[in-house]
Amino acid sequence: MKSLTALAISIPVLGVIATYLALGPLSGVYLIWAAFIFWGAFFAFGADIAALQKIIVCGIFGALLAWLVALAVLTVPLTPSLGLPLWAALAVGAGVAVAVLAANISALAAIPATVLGIASSFAYLLQTPEVLKADVLMSMTLKNSLIVIPLSVVAGSFFGLLSAKWGAAMTKAA
Repeated sequence: MKSLTALAISIPVLGVIATYLALGPLSGVYLIWAAFIFWGAFFAFGADIAALQKIIVCGIFGALLAWLVALAVLTVPLTPSLGLPLWAALAVGAGVAVAVLAANISALAAIPATVLGIASSFAYLLQTPEVLKADVLMSMTLKNSLIVIPLSVVAGSFFGLLSAKWGAAMTKAA
């Protein structure tokens, strides 16, 4: 069987399972849209164990940076003097600078995966009512972006690995 044909079976079938789990029994444990982002990243980064390691480590690092930036914006009292748009922009700029400088560490060198973690975190924080609050960010709940985004990163990355392995197995069987 051709590789694309095999992937046209493994990815949709596992996509059905991932979606069912995210919307059903594991609802709130991981976000299906974020999982699909990292599933795609797995293939973009090479669809191998090295890709898995890069996107998990850097995706979670990005989620941590976004969490720190969000917490700083909410708790450091610069909004009254700078205004929220400028203070948030400066904080995001600082976070992105840290992401780029951290790429000097080989484990954190996959800057695009880090950016995907940052973007996924801010998408969640800015689009989900009642989660961009200091008390939520400091909580040990699945509403905390520092918990739910890394779980989504890992879920999507492993679904990517499973779909690639299953696709490869079907290719070899032909």
